[in-house]
Amino acid sequence: MKKSRHSETEMVNAVRQLENGVSGDLVAREHGVSRTTLYKWKSKYSGMDVSQVKRLKELEEENRKLKQMYAV
Repeated sequence: MKKSRHSETEMVNAVRQLENGVSGDLVAREHGVSRTTLYKWKSKYSGMDVSQVKRLKELEEENRKLKQMYAV
């Protein structure tokens, strides 16, 4: 799985800025991502804290490993 260039904290901060009414173009430029990526983050991480995002990523990784282990 490809490692993200942005930390969970950066993703959550970008989503919070969007939710607080800052322009999508401005937030995308500030974080060095496209608007499409920014809105994908929003759909996935909206309303979450950093700790919740980290736990989500851990669960996704564990699920991937289990699927790989039993998909023989």
